[in-house]
Amino acid sequence: MKAKIHITLKSGVLDPQGKAVEHALAALGFGGVDSVRQGKYIEVDLAESNPETARSKIDAMCRQLLANTVIENYAFDLVE
Repeated sequence: MKAKIHITLKSGVLDPQGKAVEHALAALGFGGVDSVRQGKYIEVDLAESNPETARSKIDAMCRQLLANTVIENYAFDLVE
């Protein structure tokens, strides 16, 4: 089973890397970009066949290591 995890900064948390990308896009002539937020994408392969157990494990991985839950949100999808 594979987990596809998206981690993003919570709204209200400053995102200097996203701001740099926003300015670079404007400098390259891509107008109309109001805001850019930077995030992370992680794939984890699990040797687990039970979807509920896999969800529980991935949720624990995100809370304990992969995401800083003080400033980041996470969401994931499981693919068999």
